Parts: sequence; C-alpha cells; structure tokens
Amino acid sequence: MAGNNRTPGRSVISKVSAVLRSFELAKHPQTLGGIAESADLPLSSAHRIVSELVDEEILSKMSDGRYTINLRLWSLSQSVGQQIRTAAHPFVQDLYSLTGHTSHLAVRYGRDSLYVIRLYGSQRVPRTSWAGSRQPLHSTAVGKVLLAYSSTWMWDAYIDGGMEAFTPLTIQRPERLKEELRAVRAHGWATTHQEQRLGTSSIAVPVFHQGDIGAAIGVVAPADAYRELRRHVPAMQQLALKIEAATNHIPLETLISFYPDGPEDPDHEHNGSSEYPY
Repeated sequence: MAGNNRTPGRSVISKVSAVLRSFELAKHPQTLGGIAESADLPLSSAHRIVSELVDEEILSKMSDGRYTINLRLWSLSQSVGQQIRTAAHPFVQDLYSLTGHTSHLAVRYGRDSLYVIRLYGSQRVPRTSWAGSRQPLHSTAVGKVLLAYSSTWMWDAYIDGGMEAFTPLTIQRPERLKEELRAVRAHGWATTHQEQRLGTSSIAVPVFHQGDIGAAIGVVAPADAYRELRRHVPAMQQLALKIEAATNHIPLETLISFYPDGPEDPDHEHNGSSEYPY
C-alpha cells in the first residue's frame, strides 16, 4: 500500500530518487497518489517531497493537480554525455544522410541500451525509443552489439535476469541468444527483424574505445527493408572508426555502465532532426 513504507530506514536521497524514478517508469504526468504508490512512500511523505521539488523547480504542478518533470531538470540532464554527443553527432548525422533511416548511437546502461543520439528518418516506423530512453539489450540491434562484445560472464548474468518478449519474434531461448551473440562477434554487426516492435528492423555495429566496447551505432527501418540493411555495414563500420577516434580522449567509464562487482572473465576479449540541440 502507498501509505506504508515497505522499506523503513530509507535515506532522504533514496526517497527523492524513487519519486523521480516514478516519472521515468510512467512517462506521463502523475497524481500524488500514483507517485506515492510507485515510490513506495506514505502519502504524507510523498506530498512533502513533491512539494519541495516543485519549489525547487524540479517538478511542476499542472492545473489538474497532476505533476510532471520541470524543464529545469531537462536542462540539467543535457550535460550528461555532453562530450560523446558533441564528438559523435556529426557521424551519426552522416549515417542518417547516407541511409535516410532513423539513426542512433547508444551506450550500455546496466541491462539496457541507452540512446545518446537519435535522428529520425522520414519513413514511418513505429517509435519505441528516443534520445535519453532505454531498451533491453536482447531485442535491439545496438543492444545485441553492446552485449556481444561484453565479457561472456555478462551474457549469463543478463539471461538470468530474464528476457521480456515484446513481439512473437523476440528471442526467448538462452542458447538462441548466445548463438546470435557469437555470430555478432564473428560478423561484426547485429540485426533485428520485428523483435522490439512489429513493423521495424534494425542493424548496428560496434564502436570500440581503447580496446573495449564503448558504444554502438545503428539504423532502424521498416520491416520490409530488412534485407537491404546489410549493404550499409561497410559505411557504418567506417563511421564507427571515426567515432572511436573522435571519442578516444573521453574516459571509458563515462561511455559504458559496468555491472557492479562482476566476476572476472578469463575469456575476456578486447576487442533528419535531432532531439539534441546544436
């Protein structure tokens, strides 16, 4: 129940984080009761935190009494990933100009791929992500690339966490995923065909960073363009090399989110329009 805190002894920071995280999960304005329920806070605690966040212009209260994220928080968030976005944006723009399809750059954030840059193509495809959003690794081309070039112990850790099915074509069997990840390493690119959303296909290649996987660039196209996507691989790989050179000075830890306290892997191998204003 929202009125009972199921985790007593939480810090103020953890409570505030839970309130803000409720907006990330819901992706739309929320009622105070909805925030309290999502954050697992008593209504009185949620009201106090939300009121202070409104005073600080982190949240805004709408005329109907619901709450939404304030533009001040959006402005603050633009500093996150500033270096990689500034360095990589021209090359993602080149990819968009070359293919005409939605083009993006993503880094790994835990179990997800985080879209740092995303430029939309003119062809209509179902949208499931945007700059700043996240998608599971197993159902997207960029995600498969980021997972494939990670340590192999991470494959098992990811599979153990479960693989949600978004369409009937989403990979569900662990061995099938591992087989595909091995193929990604062998070929140097990954594809999806209606695995994240029906009606879409995608392809991606790795962007290395000082010998490790740093990011992935990819394009999303209508499902009927699936067989044509592979012809873009050579150009995508050249653009990936240019992004690698342009971002070589950026610390790796700012590009990739490692699993905390993970085991050592003895087999580890080193290997439009924009939503970002320029």
